[in-house]
Amino acid sequence: MKKPYQSVPLVPSEEPLAPIPKDLFSIIEPHPYLKLGADYDGRSPYFLRELVLRRLIAAQICLQEERPELTLQIFDAYRPIAVQQFMVDYTFAELKGDRLLNESEEKEVWEQVYKFWAAPSDNPATPPPHSTGAAVDLTLATTESSGSLNMGGDIDEIGDRSYPDFYSEKTDAESQQYHQNRCLLRQVMTKAGFVQHPNEWWHFSYGDQMWAWQKKEAIAHYGRI
Repeated sequence: MKKPYQSVPLVPSEEPLAPIPKDLFSIIEPHPYLKLGADYDGRSPYFLRELVLRRLIAAQICLQEERPELTLQIFDAYRPIAVQQFMVDYTFAELKGDRLLNESEEKEVWEQVYKFWAAPSDNPATPPPHSTGAAVDLTLATTESSGSLNMGGDIDEIGDRSYPDFYSEKTDAESQQYHQNRCLLRQVMTKAGFVQHPNEWWHFSYGDQMWAWQKKEAIAHYGRI
C-alpha cells in the first residue's frame, strides 16, 4: 500500500549510518523488536544517518536547556526491510488474534496495520522510513531514573490514541498532561528540523520522503540502506 509521501522523488545520499551515543540518550534495552524475535542480521537498530544524528543531538540539547530533568529516550531507529516485514506480520497477527477472518475482515485488519506501518517495500523508490536511517521512534524520560513519561499511549499502539493531537481537545488534567508531554517532544524535535508522522506521536524523521513531503521539498535525500 503506497503512502502519499512515497510519491516524492529520491536522490539517495551516500551518507553513512552512525551509532546513537548511549551516553547522550536514554536507550531502551534490550531492543523491543529483538525481544520479539526480529532478525537484524547482526546490525544494531540504534543507528541513524550522520546528519540526522547531529539533529537528534541538537533536539536533546534543546530539551535539556528547557527541562534539564528530562531526556530523549530512543525506542527504535534504523530498521532493515526484513525487520519491517517481521513487525508488519507480527502486528497483523496481534490484531487478528485467534479469529477466523473472511476476506473483507482480513482486508480491514490489513488497513489498520498499514495506517501505522509502512509496507516492507523492496522498491528503491518507496523505502520504509526507518529503512533509510532517517527516522527515529522516541519518547521522553527522566534523567534520574530513565523512566518514560506517560504520553497517553504506547509506542506502536494501533488506534486513535496514537494520533499526535488526540488529547488536544480533552479538558481533564490527566489528558492535558499527556498533550503537554507530546507537545514538548514535538517542539524540540521540530526545532531541530524533524517532521512528525501524522499518525504517530513518537515517530520523527529528517531528509526522507515523509520529511520532503511535509516540507514540500522537491526531492528526498535518504533512500534505503
